[in-house]
Amino acid sequence: MWTCKTFSELSLAELYELLKLRQEVFVVEQTCPYLDADGKDMDAQHLWSADEHGMTAYARIFLPSAAEPYARIGRVITAARARGLGLGQELMQAAIGLCTGRAPEAPIRLGAQVYLKRFYRSFGFVEISAEYLEDDIPHVDMERPAAVGTDADEH
Repeated sequence: MWTCKTFSELSLAELYELLKLRQEVFVVEQTCPYLDADGKDMDAQHLWSADEHGMTAYARIFLPSAAEPYARIGRVITAARARGLGLGQELMQAAIGLCTGRAPEAPIRLGAQVYLKRFYRSFGFVEISAEYLEDDIPHVDMERPAAVGTDADEH
């Protein structure tokens, strides 16, 4: 089961848990000290699954705006204890479904760690930038075309 909430809908416990999961993987596991609490969470949709031990997978989603006419999926993460169960696939399907359901005319973008390009390609994303370093980790920007008038939402 997937839960999606705006920042103001999150309980303090949910906020704590999603920040903890993001820090466990992006800061500690990937040994990448960076400011995860970047001031953007208030404008995002927060999508996650959980089990009796807490959050198992999470993504932060931004719907299109006047400044950015595309949706954006970020902070895509699966808890270490839940890897290998297909949650990453389910999370991306749920995130894409949320984006295409609320903004079918908009493409979807993400900044992918280079080693995950094949994973994101399987959902219809294509590279739209050269590789670059973000927090000393190689990334590439990717985009999935808008779902309107295409069969892109059949994943």
